Amino acid sequence: MKERPIISEEALAEQRQYMASVRDAIGQTLKYHIVTLGCQMNAHDSETIAGMLEEMGFENAPTREDADLVLYNTCCVRENAENKALGNVIWLKELKAKKPSLIIAVGGCMMQEEGMSERLQKMYPFIDLVFGTHNTHRLPELLYRVIVEKERAFEVLKTDGSICEGLPIRRNSASQAYITIMYGCNNFCSYCIVPYVRGRERSRSMENILTEAQQLVDSGVQEIMLLGQNVNSYMGGGAHFAELLYRLDKMGVPRIRFMTSHPKDLSDELIACFGELPHLCKQLHLPVQAGNNRILECMNRRYTREHYLELVHKVRSVCPGIGLTSDIIVGFPGETYEEFEDTLSLVREVRYDAAFTFIYSPRPGTKAAVMPDSTPYEEKSRRIQMLIDLQNSITSDICSQQIGKTEHILVEGASTRDPGFVCGKTDRGHMVNFPGNIASGQMADVRIISAGKTTLRGELIK
Repeated sequence: MKERPIISEEALAEQRQYMASVRDAIGQTLKYHIVTLGCQMNAHDSETIAGMLEEMGFENAPTREDADLVLYNTCCVRENAENKALGNVIWLKELKAKKPSLIIAVGGCMMQEEGMSERLQKMYPFIDLVFGTHNTHRLPELLYRVIVEKERAFEVLKTDGSICEGLPIRRNSASQAYITIMYGCNNFCSYCIVPYVRGRERSRSMENILTEAQQLVDSGVQEIMLLGQNVNSYMGGGAHFAELLYRLDKMGVPRIRFMTSHPKDLSDELIACFGELPHLCKQLHLPVQAGNNRILECMNRRYTREHYLELVHKVRSVCPGIGLTSDIIVGFPGETYEEFEDTLSLVREVRYDAAFTFIYSPRPGTKAAVMPDSTPYEEKSRRIQMLIDLQNSITSDICSQQIGKTEHILVEGASTRDPGFVCGKTDRGHMVNFPGNIASGQMADVRIISAGKTTLRGELIK
């Protein structure tokens, strides 16, 4: 993995000065509202954006209508996410007509697409500010240009990016926290736009990660989720991902999770962690994408169905009862029905706890976008419904098998399904709803008494 420079302290000091200048310029408390689309990495980026905005004197607003600044942190991994972002931004035109002082900002992965920033600048004159994934740290300067200099600010860097340490973060939870350990991706799966918008792989130093984790533990955080486009290829200062997990476990982080893992880089050392580290949750997200070898080769996944199944066997041998989840694409260009059936048979064999399923979405600039594709969308929709029905039946069955077990639950908050109930996840990653007056961030022993299609219900053990 190529080493990437860390953004200098001088450059960050300049942005801190812009934070102070914006705070002085507005002279009052303004409100911001961030809409986050996409993955956990986007969610964590939004926490950093919120941290910078609060340093500049803004405070969080519950809705867009209440805000003086609305910021969309966008995703472009699938066409639906892109269309959703554009549709929501267009809706803000009406809001700005009623409130001319409203500042509208758009950032994130979609802005790194070729020509997207220029398109927004030309077609949406009500947008004030645009930035990309590689210059999030420059938001204070860009916002200064909007608020003080009264000009639109559009800046997207066409680089692989650097690593930025020390930005303020407003975390969404006091008990659960994200730590990004690496950025970017080198895999270039033929359907995926991530390497083009997030850049090449670059890892944070292990010491910086451990320092951040220790601060979180000292503040009372109970669960840390390590993030990266492919955490398995982490290599901070020459240290591999398994070594980082051992160091975090030794530190005493109560619960450790991570995502996402690429199967081609799932090492025996990493698999062993699930049997040896008491604080590592027994949950692994291992995207397979397809169950047919020809399709996997066309996807440039660089593993076979047989190798993937061997990995699953190894993981379950080390950690029986581990919860496996996956991403699966249906309707990849040229996929036949027989090849789709190979995916169904793999799902039956692996028996995932859950799977995120998608109809293939062509992304401009990727190799798959120009591959011949003669399968009608209606047929792709029929296939994905077959896959969803199969996975739902497996998930329901696995949930039923949890009845009678006692689980140690980290309470995440009030249940949205059952008034008077709270909810939290098991070590395996299943959501449990149970009655009790327990604050978010507390641990509780819960006996599972019933199961729904995707969630569990329990009773508190006194």
